[in-house]
Amino acid sequence: MTTATADYVVPAQSGAADGLALAGRILIAAIFVLSGLAKLSDPAGTAAYVASVGLPAPALAAWSAALLELVGGIALVVGFRTRLVAIALAAFSVVAAVIFHSALGDQNQFIHFFKNVAMAGGLLQVAAFGPGRFALTR
Repeated sequence: MTTATADYVVPAQSGAADGLALAGRILIAAIFVLSGLAKLSDPAGTAAYVASVGLPAPALAAWSAALLELVGGIALVVGFRTRLVAIALAAFSVVAAVIFHSALGDQNQFIHFFKNVAMAGGLLQVAAFGPGRFALTR
């Protein structure tokens, strides 16, 4: 069985594929949920880190990042507006990589930069192929 869309035909997914899609969403979301909670537990420290790279309105940026990570991560897990959330988190990951981890001569920053890029890649896969059957909205 297939489902036709405007640009291509999507094969019907098996139960195993739906389970893997859910597992993948949970694994990708974990870093966002945990990072969001960490930022919320220390908003002053997060704002200071944002200020250290010269961004304006560090408190607003810190709270915005924390809420995007936490709410976006939870939405990804439950499958709410999954494609939109995945695109937003992918964009956030790339922007964070460029702003906070661009000192590629430092091995730690190099690893963090490409971790963010890899997360964005996984999120774009979610956006491209959808959340699978185990989601609030598909």
